[in-house]
Amino acid sequence: MGSIVKLVLGDNFTKIESNIAGVFFFLKTFKRYFPQQLKITIQQLFFNAIQQLPFFKKYSDKILGLFSPYTQIRFREIEEYRYNYAYAAIKTYLGAKVNSEVKNLKGSQLKQNKSLDLKREEEYEGVKMWWELLNCAKGKKMCRLTFHRSDWEVVTGSYLSYVVEEGKPVEARKKKVKLFINNPSWNWKSKTKNLWSSIDFEHPATFETVAMDREKKDEIVYDLLAFRDGKEYYDKIGKAWKRGYLLYGPPGTGKSTMIAAMANLMNYSIYDLELTSIENNWELKKLLIATTSKSIIVIEDIDCSLDLTGERKGKEESKKSDREGKKSAVTLSGLLNFIDGIWSACGQERILVFTTNHLGKLDQALIRRGRMDMPIELSYCTFDAFKILAKNYLNLDSHLLFRKIASLLEETKVTPADVAENLMVKDRQTEVDGSLKGLIRTLEKMKWSQKTKADEQQKED
Repeated sequence: MGSIVKLVLGDNFTKIESNIAGVFFFLKTFKRYFPQQLKITIQQLFFNAIQQLPFFKKYSDKILGLFSPYTQIRFREIEEYRYNYAYAAIKTYLGAKVNSEVKNLKGSQLKQNKSLDLKREEEYEGVKMWWELLNCAKGKKMCRLTFHRSDWEVVTGSYLSYVVEEGKPVEARKKKVKLFINNPSWNWKSKTKNLWSSIDFEHPATFETVAMDREKKDEIVYDLLAFRDGKEYYDKIGKAWKRGYLLYGPPGTGKSTMIAAMANLMNYSIYDLELTSIENNWELKKLLIATTSKSIIVIEDIDCSLDLTGERKGKEESKKSDREGKKSAVTLSGLLNFIDGIWSACGQERILVFTTNHLGKLDQALIRRGRMDMPIELSYCTFDAFKILAKNYLNLDSHLLFRKIASLLEETKVTPADVAENLMVKDRQTEVDGSLKGLIRTLEKMKWSQKTKADEQQKED
């Protein structure tokens, strides 16, 4: 084989052999005569220099892996579709260390309009290493650690544990609630591509501002806090640490606001799961696995997302649906496994929330106890809910017109959203009395309209 290669390459091969021999002679010489710290510095400079050669630029990782005394460990943000918590802790640790006192901090911007790649030196127990925060192609993010092979045990033993532990408390203090939405499945080709996209969640809703009877609100808060502090209890009874809430009621009764208040109380991120964009049950499981702990998985208007009524189709009807292209790819069975099947135990401290405007349309198997542990009815506005809205919008605790409003609310079906719209000050000229009188007029109109419809319905019956 060697003779064939020499025959093809001729003198070029002889030159390459000579160059490689020269490199090894150089390495062997300075390893023998230079101090250890100086040797490491020279080696780093040497390999940085040869990386600039055209041939080495293309195959640098493979070549340096054979000859370099240095090794690297990469921490990608997304690994096998799942978020890498080590990446988050390391990035936080490095970010906390970057300040005006840090030395040898370098930044590079290889392409215009791209974020900076940061590189800095770190020393731990006399071991020198280099960290890089990289923004790679297609939005991929990575932390890369380079160190001398002789320091492998120190780095992989105590150092990385130290970095991750140092980063965790800072991450917890800086944690922001995020709102995630599932990406379309055609964008899942790469294993380093996240299945979810996110933005910061900045909804101001709290349980103090939620328009609901105080007793019911306190019950929900107590249940949430008991879940948050219940790890030992769930371990003891042998159940996955998760809980399901079913929010039901007419549109405008505050279901989305309730979810926001839950997230802000618990400091949990929200995963807004859009079922209609998922091709099959297998994809649904992948999305579940890719969610983090301390999260709220939300399926809003579940009665509209899929055909999940209690009417189970027969074989002939199912075949007809297939021909007409109307059968949902995600099935009721797949969703039930998502909620409390084996795969649902692949994460800890998760809350699942369903919302619906039409409770009667849902299959009882979907909303039974154990799947939806706590049903929460969000109904029309009561006087207690109105007082919360009056405090929120008008900073009022009491008023002479409250008695009239209380009487009308008992006789009228009006949502908290409608009441809030009437209380919202449209301009700075509107007084408190004007807002309350406007609400009274609206309630009187709605009362008359609802009574008229009821009378007409009674005649038809």
